[in-house]
Amino acid sequence: MSTFDMKRRTLIAGAAGAAALAATGRRLQAMTMPSSPVSINIVDVAGNLALTQQPIQNYANANPKYVSSVNFSKAPAPELPGKIKAQQQANRVDIDLVLTGTDALSAGIDQGLWIKLIPDHSADLPKLEEIYLPQAWKMESLAQGFGVEVSYYPSGPLIEYAPERVKTVPSTAQELMDWAKQNKNKFMYARPANSGPGRTLLMGLPYILKDKDPMDPVNGWTNTWAYLEAISPYIEYYPSGTTATMKELGDGTRDIIATTTGWDINPRVLGIVPKSAKVATLAGFHWVTDAHYMCIPKGVKPEKVAVLLDLMNYLLTPKAQAYAYDQGYFYPGPAVKDVPISLAPKASQDAIAEYGRTEYTAWIADNPKDLPLEPQTMVKAFQMWDQRIGSKKG
Repeated sequence: MSTFDMKRRTLIAGAAGAAALAATGRRLQAMTMPSSPVSINIVDVAGNLALTQQPIQNYANANPKYVSSVNFSKAPAPELPGKIKAQQQANRVDIDLVLTGTDALSAGIDQGLWIKLIPDHSADLPKLEEIYLPQAWKMESLAQGFGVEVSYYPSGPLIEYAPERVKTVPSTAQELMDWAKQNKNKFMYARPANSGPGRTLLMGLPYILKDKDPMDPVNGWTNTWAYLEAISPYIEYYPSGTTATMKELGDGTRDIIATTTGWDINPRVLGIVPKSAKVATLAGFHWVTDAHYMCIPKGVKPEKVAVLLDLMNYLLTPKAQAYAYDQGYFYPGPAVKDVPISLAPKASQDAIAEYGRTEYTAWIADNPKDLPLEPQTMVKAFQMWDQRIGSKKG
């Protein structure tokens, strides 16, 4: 990088930082911040801390007047709504912020767990339509005002395979079915209710199989449900999460698994899956986009809500968003505009340079991008899969 470019970037970053601080100052005047620092308890049910833990800690370190400590924990997405519901019924909510994918977001909306952020707190947040990437802005609509999107990626569905063991790579859904029959128990995907690749496969198949209505799992997925039932006898079991599928691809137990851009890149960076693993699409493929959201449970004290809203503002700045590149976990990751990978930490830049795939650029540009199911509909689809597919494996 030239000296001129470095100076130019410094000037731009400085101007952006000054603008962000000025905007934050205006918001702080409009909100009732705590008179003494508060402890913030954050639960992640989507793996989002890989993208946000460092910027969250940066915010806390820069604001000791408002944040005394941040406690991070993780939980399976299907288990969290029941835990929050029990805390709310006991009037003892000790979870302040939830980082979630569309799964727990949907369940929480369905059960009335989250406080309404938009429009109730629109004045305390950025103008989201102006800062989000176009498809990220569309994904924000799924939150129905109960969550603020913090990370975005095109997701999948993709298939990932071991090229040394899969000599003829399926290129259509029928070829994948035929391959699974000929190679029993060598194909796998995880339970959709707790797996990004699992639910992306579930919601992507209606496009691939040309179902009547890809947004209606009850009346529009005749081909999809028939396909999943037909391929199920050749799948040994459905893990409760994606990590198990990656480990089994890596150790040779499985040869083909469902994946997404991030779940392809990151496990190879970490050495769970060999660097040599390859990815492919199936004919008729549409991207089913995905995102992570920040949600606040009902019952959180107002002074904490004020701090959390300010934290959300910070996490939507380009400086914080650049951490979303991570090591490819949610590739690309940023939900807001104008966050090139050159802003990311060097470790992220190096990981993407070595383990990213050149084909993703064309695939993302050349294939349709569709929203996942609406929250209540997604919950129904998960229930139907559990009943029709998952329960058959015990």
